[in-house]
Amino acid sequence: MFGEYNKVQQAVLETTLNVIIQKELQATSMALIAKESGVSTGNIYHYFKSKEDIVNELYKAIITFNGNYVREGLQQGETIREKFELGWHRVIDLGKKYPQGFQFIEQYSFSPYIYDEVKREVYTGGWCKPMNQLYEEAVKQKMFIPMDAKIVVQMHYGSFVYMLKGQLYGIFELTNDSINEAICSCWNAVSLKADTVVDN
Repeated sequence: MFGEYNKVQQAVLETTLNVIIQKELQATSMALIAKESGVSTGNIYHYFKSKEDIVNELYKAIITFNGNYVREGLQQGETIREKFELGWHRVIDLGKKYPQGFQFIEQYSFSPYIYDEVKREVYTGGWCKPMNQLYEEAVKQKMFIPMDAKIVVQMHYGSFVYMLKGQLYGIFELTNDSINEAICSCWNAVSLKADTVVDN
């Protein structure tokens, strides 16, 4: 997730993510990050001006990683239906494989700690923009009912978020069948022609 950063930056970002998930943002101090990461405070300040800068860089790093991961899935599909399924499978995979990153994004996407310009990067560097474009194309081809693509994408994402949270807290287990059924249900909810679940 932090492969594009040097070792010091990786240590700081990974540690910050771990500490925030465990102790919440308000209880995460520069001194604690330094102690847990093994990086001196002075060395941290060489790369980051403040705790807020670390948090924003962490947010950007996760969004960029998530965006690349989902875009890769979208590119593997040939039809709109295939791209739809592959894209949402990738989104769900992120939550299952990288639960800390998922929790961080969900908890702090609308936090005042995150700079406005960084929040806007969600739609340019993340997966929302290509997914929005996919939905827009589906509407254009009269496959989806005419709705605002951005709203529908977020509506569907919200469903998957609660599914992931259910697994994260041990309420239920997300199986391949349940994931396929959920993705098919989202397709049917906006499709002008409902379809049956497709096994992947």
